[in-house]
Amino acid sequence: MEFYFYIRPWQKRQKTKDVAKKTIEQTLWDSANELRGNLDAAEYKSVVLGLVFLKYINDCFKVKHDELVAEGAGFEEDPDEYIGDNIFFVPTDARWDKIVKASLTAEIGVVIDTAMEALEQENRQLKSILPKNYARPELDKRRLGNVIDIFENNLHFTGTEARDVLGRVYEYFLGEFAREEGKKGGEFYTPSCVVRTIVEVIQPYKGKIFDPACGSGGMFVQSSKFIERHRGNINQISVYGQELNSNTWKLAQMNLAICGIEANFGDSFGDSFHDDKHPFLKADFVMANPPFNISKWGGDQLRDDPRWQYGIPPEGNANFAWMQHMLYHLADNGRIGLVLANGSLSSQQGTEGEIRKNIVNADLVEGIVAMPSQLFYNVQIPCCLWFLTKKKAQPGKTLFIDARNMGYMKDRTHRELSCGEETEDHGNDIGRIAETFEQFRAGTLETEKGFSAIATIEDIEKQDFILTPGRYVGIAEVEDDGEPFQEKMERLTSELSDLFAQSHTLENEIRKQLARIGFTVK
Repeated sequence: MEFYFYIRPWQKRQKTKDVAKKTIEQTLWDSANELRGNLDAAEYKSVVLGLVFLKYINDCFKVKHDELVAEGAGFEEDPDEYIGDNIFFVPTDARWDKIVKASLTAEIGVVIDTAMEALEQENRQLKSILPKNYARPELDKRRLGNVIDIFENNLHFTGTEARDVLGRVYEYFLGEFAREEGKKGGEFYTPSCVVRTIVEVIQPYKGKIFDPACGSGGMFVQSSKFIERHRGNINQISVYGQELNSNTWKLAQMNLAICGIEANFGDSFGDSFHDDKHPFLKADFVMANPPFNISKWGGDQLRDDPRWQYGIPPEGNANFAWMQHMLYHLADNGRIGLVLANGSLSSQQGTEGEIRKNIVNADLVEGIVAMPSQLFYNVQIPCCLWFLTKKKAQPGKTLFIDARNMGYMKDRTHRELSCGEETEDHGNDIGRIAETFEQFRAGTLETEKGFSAIATIEDIEKQDFILTPGRYVGIAEVEDDGEPFQEKMERLTSELSDLFAQSHTLENEIRKQLARIGFTVK
């Protein structure tokens, strides 16, 4: 038995001025998220992003399909005609018009699952990565149909900018899901400004790129954007990743398929420490935001592991296990950009202090950046960026940057680093950090008190191998306002005295008003 339903009227009554203020990403998110019902963000994520992906490949397919029909040679159903243009061939069972026709029926979940199966069978690179759980009972089919209707009317991928539009929608949705999921959201999403900072500093123009905790693949997507911005060739990079969570592993592959990036994520999801999917890989660039301070990582089973070249990581914290895992996979001329909690810069727990000392003495630490707080959706603790390399441009020296005061508040709770052309009103924080590294490597950097400093290994040893940038950059000089100290103190104490007097007056008035209604403050 079929049943029918329609979009609620309030979903169509958008005020023109409100729509004008919103981007397409925000409009789609607001509409689709209202229909989530009782599903939590982690479940709804695969539902919505799977549909976004399905709509995108259908739109791209239809453009090419219509062109072939117009040519009249009868090749519109030949998959080879699409492969050459890097377009996924969409079999009949997976076409969007069929899904739209079924969107008002109770069978819509089955229809979508069938479409996903058909796409995987037809396109080798999609095998085993598409979500196929739309028919499950707990997913409200009425709400699912409404989401399809929203995408049908508002989400269109056509023209030369189709992939850019998709990338923006996908990235925006990932960020919003991370916000919704809170702490768990950090398992798949690193804020784009953090990723972009790493990419701009290590400059992955060409070679092998590796992320052993790749989440949704944001490091790779930003690498491709970096190459485009600098007019490089994306075909000159090879992408390798690993992810422990099975759903996030699939999400990463969809994300890269969207960007046209072929990637090797191993034969399945897996634990980087205990099931290394790329045991012989030596990467030119390693980028990662591993989970901070994880305690149960199975270190007791890996005490004799050959990756621990600088010391056995403590069983209670995996920070230096991640770092050494990455160093193990780094090519001789390679660079690492790594996000860690600030504790990694100074902790002496277990063997952490000794490992950090050995890594510094091996002259592997090219730079440390202390990042602002409130960048992440999942954790509020401050983080830092480690930049490591086996062959420094400035041997024996390390660059320290204190970026804690950089960035702007994107909303009431979250901060972002500005990136120039996209954030003109807020400057270019990321560009400033990247340029500081460039000047350091070229030997032309003039350090700035309170922001940047260069330290030798001997300097670091004097600080007990603690790498907190504030120890090295000092406090920024405050411009003298010309007011003599004695006069300034007399003025300030006079102002403070006035404020105290006002405070007493207000206090007495409050006591008087409370007494009038029968209450006495003791």
